[in-house]
Amino acid sequence: MAHGAASRRAGRASSAAEEVGVAAVRGAARARIGLALAGGGPLGAIYEIGALCALEEAIPGLDLNALDGYVGVSAGGVLAAALANGMTARQLCGSFIEGDAPRSELIRPTLFIRPAWGEYLRRLASLPGLAAQAALGFAFDRHSLLAALERLGSALPTGLFSNAPLEARLRRVFSAPGRSNDFRRLARRLVVVATELDTGAAAPFGLPGWDHVPISEAVAASAALPGLFPPRAIGGRWYVDGALKKTLHARVLLDMGLDLVLCLNPLVPFDASLPGRHRVLGSAQQRIPKLVQGGLPLVLSQTFRTLIHSRLELGLKGYEHSHPGTDIVLFEPDHHDPELYLANLFGYSQRRALAEHAYQRTRADLRSRRTVLSSTLARHGLVLDHAVLDDPARRLLRRRAPGRPMGRAARTLARLDEVLSDLERTLAAA
Repeated sequence: MAHGAASRRAGRASSAAEEVGVAAVRGAARARIGLALAGGGPLGAIYEIGALCALEEAIPGLDLNALDGYVGVSAGGVLAAALANGMTARQLCGSFIEGDAPRSELIRPTLFIRPAWGEYLRRLASLPGLAAQAALGFAFDRHSLLAALERLGSALPTGLFSNAPLEARLRRVFSAPGRSNDFRRLARRLVVVATELDTGAAAPFGLPGWDHVPISEAVAASAALPGLFPPRAIGGRWYVDGALKKTLHARVLLDMGLDLVLCLNPLVPFDASLPGRHRVLGSAQQRIPKLVQGGLPLVLSQTFRTLIHSRLELGLKGYEHSHPGTDIVLFEPDHHDPELYLANLFGYSQRRALAEHAYQRTRADLRSRRTVLSSTLARHGLVLDHAVLDDPARRLLRRRAPGRPMGRAARTLARLDEVLSDLERTLAAA
């Protein structure tokens, strides 16, 4: 009994101290905070929406619509532009995940898979002339057959799908009352980065000299992944996906002298080395202990993810030296979590399950890093809401069917894993 009373008194003292700490940080000078969102197709947007909702709930002083700067690449550009326009993370969830937003603001999968008929017709119209040039080169200029056939490569479409429907929908969404499709009229700094095709240089739409381009056009250019979407023509130049240059482009925010930059990266390579972490795939219920057994799709996915993540790691290490006065906090999926890795990069049908998964995994990440994160956030007047983080009933989406609740033993093991991870990170930081 005495031990229980002492525990209650300690708990009350701890709560009182926490309230004092919260009051202290609320009275501190407001920190300048930025948000950097990487790309990753519809799957990346699904992860980032779930993660953003989790962050805003767990950090009550964080207003994702009132930050000092936003930078987005590809799918991250869509979300960054929406947040800078005053759309909340929950509104984005309704628009992209749940489908309960106004019809004019719904982002449906059909926007991403409309064939690029105009591109097909233009390339097809050039085929007779190219074929004639190839034949003349082979017959009279003694070009090899392979060299002659290379000329016909110009007739291949530069993309399978058109991003015009996405641009049109975003233009409509950003032109609604209280929003703007003009970078210069936003209350917050927004930068959407694409890559100029002919030079390979970054195109930071939204910065001075680049801010005359409509936001919807900039987002469409930033999301033009080569091979899937044709390059986007803006002002006589051609632009493609901004991730070709860098994964995050967080330097745009760092050069603004911000105090804290939150970064979200949806695509990470999968670490299949731990036992019991391999999802069952396909109707044959076959487990894949090695990624090579998944065939070309998994090999290409791992290669792509590893390349972009290695660039991200190098960039973050460089930022530690070039901008030591800015705290950078990165959120990304667990490298041992197969759910997001094995999902189709452009998948949309499982968006509810994947968004809920991203939301819950971000909450778990916050719990497993709570000691170090609390210290970092406190420097900028922010605190973690531990009651929200530790609430096992909190969900992102409404349940459509009764789910199987996690057992007490499973919850205990999951919490123990989070506590041990938090202790490990705390010791490493110390």
